[in-house]
Amino acid sequence: MKHQKKVMAINDISCIGKCSLTVALPVISAAGAEVDVIPTAVLSTQTGGFQGYTFRDLTEDIPAIGRHWKTLPLCFDAIYTGYLGSFRQLAIVSDLIEKFRDRHTLVCVDPVMGDAGKLYDSFQPNFPEGMARLCAKADLILPNPTEAALLLGKKYRPGPYSRAETADTLRQLSALGPKQAVLTGFWEEPGQIGCAVYHAGTDSVRYVLNKRVEGFYHGTGDVLASALVGALMNGIPLARAAQIAVNFTAGSVRRTHDAGTDPRLGVNFEAGLPGYIKALRLCEAEVPAGKEKLT
Repeated sequence: MKHQKKVMAINDISCIGKCSLTVALPVISAAGAEVDVIPTAVLSTQTGGFQGYTFRDLTEDIPAIGRHWKTLPLCFDAIYTGYLGSFRQLAIVSDLIEKFRDRHTLVCVDPVMGDAGKLYDSFQPNFPEGMARLCAKADLILPNPTEAALLLGKKYRPGPYSRAETADTLRQLSALGPKQAVLTGFWEEPGQIGCAVYHAGTDSVRYVLNKRVEGFYHGTGDVLASALVGALMNGIPLARAAQIAVNFTAGSVRRTHDAGTDPRLGVNFEAGLPGYIKALRLCEAEVPAGKEKLT
């Protein structure tokens, strides 16, 4: 039996509104990897569209978890970070990366801090500078267009996006430190949505697209990032992993739209898990790991 991959997932828990760890845990587990979680906060609901939600900051607990884990025989194939609520959490997570990564560990940072051209209200204006320093330690980052602009200190511009402009943005993001960058929320024509994938080693970009469902659906970034990490843990090359993740996310949104579900509650990714697993198995059989060249 092959080695079961092990992922450290650092993110918040929203008890209602599927996102963050309540997405990462089932999706990456469905991909066959073990997921060990470090919760950064616990909320009664996700914050988009809800009022009166509870919020418990778990910053004080994170260093103790890390210290305990260091007494155990743990080795992680990936460290995957999402929502970090403060500068102190950025520093703590940076320290965790230094303590637990080795030369085989994939460090994936989803720089969760904004959307629709705005920094989230919970963050101070200088937060993106701290997030950029964390991204410098990553092998792979997954910003949306808002987060990319914040990381680069540039003015946000809504789509559509040209391929030349996007390639330039990805190169600038990679110059922060990560060798690989995936710009989520990319589109160049109406009716499409997806991502752009960059690898500094080849200075090449691949564009991965699917059909857009109009409307704003919470948690889709977490669905895509988790599905991507799960695919990478199966040895699937980055661009193919991104295609699987985009297709899985698009299907989750379509099911939610067709059912008329309140979009604040997240998307129906659960019904798509069998198809996701099948796509992973097919890709494993078709594309030997490490053989892909991005174009």
